[in-house]
Amino acid sequence: MSDVKSTVVCRFDDLADGAATRFVLGSRAVAVVRIGDHVYAIGDTCSHADVSLSEGEVMCDTREIECWKHGSSFSLETGEPQTLPATQPVPVYAARVVDGDVVIELEHLS
Repeated sequence: MSDVKSTVVCRFDDLADGAATRFVLGSRAVAVVRIGDHVYAIGDTCSHADVSLSEGEVMCDTREIECWKHGSSFSLETGEPQTLPATQPVPVYAARVVDGDVVIELEHLS
């Protein structure tokens, strides 16, 4: 059975607009991206290679993050790869701002 665990990761104002920040939540690395007033959370490891996505470029207009190593980009909304060589999605997590805090919801397996 699974349930959802909400975790405060930082203050919204501490995130740079148009950039990704890496957080380690338990055993998961998560890239948190701020675009304007919106926040997104995506698995921080490229599905093509063991590379941190938070070190890549954020494409604000298309809501994507690009892996710096081989150029695959992923939708911040769905985790689906938008370009090769990646063919597998990365996980996305619900992210919201509550009283100025960024809250990420992770499924927690019991």
